[in-house]
Amino acid sequence: MSEQLKLIVEQLNKDPFRKNFNLITFDSLEPMQLLQILNDVLAEIDPKQNIDIREEMPEQTVKRMCALLGLLKYKPPGSQSDVSSFRQGLVIGSKPVVHPILHWLLQKVPELKKRAYLARFLVKLEVPSEFLQDDVIRDTYHQYEELVEGFKTYHKECEQLRTSGFSTAEIRRDISAMEEEKDQLIKRVERLKKRVESVSNHQRMLEQARQLRVEKEREESLSHQKQEQKNQLFQAEQRLQRSQQQLKDLRQAAADANPESLIKRLEEEIKINSYMVSEKLPKELEGMRHTVQYLQKVASEPAMGQADLHELEDKIKEVDSQINQLIEKRMMRNDPMDDKLTLYRQQASIIVRRKESKAEELQEVREELAAAERELRQRTSQAQASDGEEIIRGDELKRLVGKLRSKGTVYKKKRQEIAELKAEYGVLQRTEDILKQRHEIVQQKLQTVEAEKGISGYSNTQEELERVSAIKSELDEKKGRTLDDMSEMVKKLNSMIVEKKSALAPIIKELRSLRQRCQELSQEYEEKKVQYESCAAGLESNRSKLEQDVKALREETAQEENRYHYINSMSEIIEMQIQRAAEEMKAYVSSDPQERKKAIRELYMKNISEQELLGKKLRETQKMVRETHGANMEQMKMWRDLEQLMECKRQCFIRAQNQASIGQVIQEGGEDRLVL
Repeated sequence: MSEQLKLIVEQLNKDPFRKNFNLITFDSLEPMQLLQILNDVLAEIDPKQNIDIREEMPEQTVKRMCALLGLLKYKPPGSQSDVSSFRQGLVIGSKPVVHPILHWLLQKVPELKKRAYLARFLVKLEVPSEFLQDDVIRDTYHQYEELVEGFKTYHKECEQLRTSGFSTAEIRRDISAMEEEKDQLIKRVERLKKRVESVSNHQRMLEQARQLRVEKEREESLSHQKQEQKNQLFQAEQRLQRSQQQLKDLRQAAADANPESLIKRLEEEIKINSYMVSEKLPKELEGMRHTVQYLQKVASEPAMGQADLHELEDKIKEVDSQINQLIEKRMMRNDPMDDKLTLYRQQASIIVRRKESKAEELQEVREELAAAERELRQRTSQAQASDGEEIIRGDELKRLVGKLRSKGTVYKKKRQEIAELKAEYGVLQRTEDILKQRHEIVQQKLQTVEAEKGISGYSNTQEELERVSAIKSELDEKKGRTLDDMSEMVKKLNSMIVEKKSALAPIIKELRSLRQRCQELSQEYEEKKVQYESCAAGLESNRSKLEQDVKALREETAQEENRYHYINSMSEIIEMQIQRAAEEMKAYVSSDPQERKKAIRELYMKNISEQELLGKKLRETQKMVRETHGANMEQMKMWRDLEQLMECKRQCFIRAQNQASIGQVIQEGGEDRLVL
């Protein structure tokens, strides 16, 4: 369930949703918000579903979602009887119902988009059979089915074109480029023909050039065939060498092999495999099961706080103290006569540990061998796929032969070691069986003696205490190793510190003299700093006064410049006005009528007379409008009445036509009834 939530949150945080959820915020959503998120995901698949569910009735929402999920072929978990509970859970926004839907949808959004798009065109309309009896409806339905089939074929062709990697734009560009090249080649051929026609015996020369081109092509094909035959010969030689080497290896193996060695080898393999199947693998499987159970138990428990951790630590300390007490009691009651089997137990434990370590090494070697065989098969298939045959170059063959030789020597050594270990394993296994038999006999005798003395069960308790003491000794040994490591680390650190101190001693001496020099310079610096600050303060005050004076003078200069420019511009304006007045007086006093017309007074008088004439005309127009206003208003009213009258006639005409058509339909219906 947690993996499901992780996938949902991860997909919702990506484009195009961008919800910015985490597991806590998503799990704490209200049912309405959860349904809205489901609706948003469905809207991404089918844009028609882009609706705010708050503006829709719950029944309609569920009906719409169920219809789309049915088109997308979603199967709700459970049997057929759970459909009503599924609908009810969808209505209330139940998490056990909505979360699986979101998980299923978000896993394959592109595929569902395509399915929703195709469903609009491929889901056929259900037409009742009684309606299909009509010829028109039947023909229309057949046309509809033909269009659906045509859509299927066109869609398949479109998908094939999309997946083929061809682009229409690229093909058009290639065609246009090829056409341009064709035109250029035609032009070049025409130019060359014109050149050649002027040469004598041009037909003969063209024929010879054609023969030369054919011979060159033939030479090129022959050289290509020659190279291919060389490659085939080289590959055949390599295959021959490999076959000879394989034959040699097989002959050596057949010479070394005899029935007794084969049977012995098979017996050893059977023993190893039986040990792996009966002892090692069940132990590993049981350990993995215990680990899984422990992890499930830890995952199912609630989060632990600091108080819980302290409580567990106290329990661990109590158990440790109890174990120590039991060990002390056992050591106090220890009898030298009871320790006869400790040596055998230690040997048996050593044998078991060595057996387990060798089994693990054997399993690792088998896994490496299987990985090497897989890699060999993969590379062989890749080499065969490249040209249909294995291709090994000369340098690669030399390197491969060298590797094989080194691997062969290593393999022989490992094989010898495995044979020695197997022999030792057989001896140890026989020793273990003998010791087990002796242990059983001694155990039976011990139980009888304990029963006679009335202390039955004492040996079991002692063995338990020995096991606990062995565990404690291992822990003490680990602690001792840890303390030794820590002491060695402390020694190393101390030696490093001494070395660093000896290396830093001359530097520290130099540093002391430099510190004294630094103190002297710092005192001198402080004195100079005070002098500098006092001098800087005086200069700063003088500078501020000077800046204020300069600022005041600049403002005064700017004011005077503005005043100068203003007076200068006013004087220029007055001079221009005086000049215009002189010219006006000259034109007004002049005896030339053309000059007098140019005067401004004459222009103003002319404009005044024109405006007076315009005002007189406007007053006459106003008077005429006032006189004809009443008659015009009456005429406009008459036109409006006429317009209303024509509209009324038009409406009456339309009604009469409608009534006539209705009467005709009724009459035709009556005639049909009479005919029937």
